[in-house]
Amino acid sequence: MKKTEEFQGCAERLRALADPDRLRIVTCLFLGEKNVGEIASDLGDEIVKVSHHLGILRRAGIVRAAKHGRFVHYCLNPDVAVATDARSKPKRIDFGCCRVDLAE
Repeated sequence: MKKTEEFQGCAERLRALADPDRLRIVTCLFLGEKNVGEIASDLGDEIVKVSHHLGILRRAGIVRAAKHGRFVHYCLNPDVAVATDARSKPKRIDFGCCRVDLAE
């Protein structure tokens, strides 16, 4: 049986996903790495709102950020993003204790 700490970590990650806007951002990042402006444009949201949600997802370990020139690019953390087969892009978030399938 898993330890209490493992369940606590999983619950924190699930809380980070428990928002419709953050689920939309994760689904957008399934298509590949993007900066905050690209994500905001794709979703039709304000940059400041998307940036706020990306911070929550980053702190939860669901997304990663890397600076490229003057832009910060975000991608799904490969430790939690799982492809349904070896040739496809990720379509599942797997925390070890549970998983979330976000099919299009």
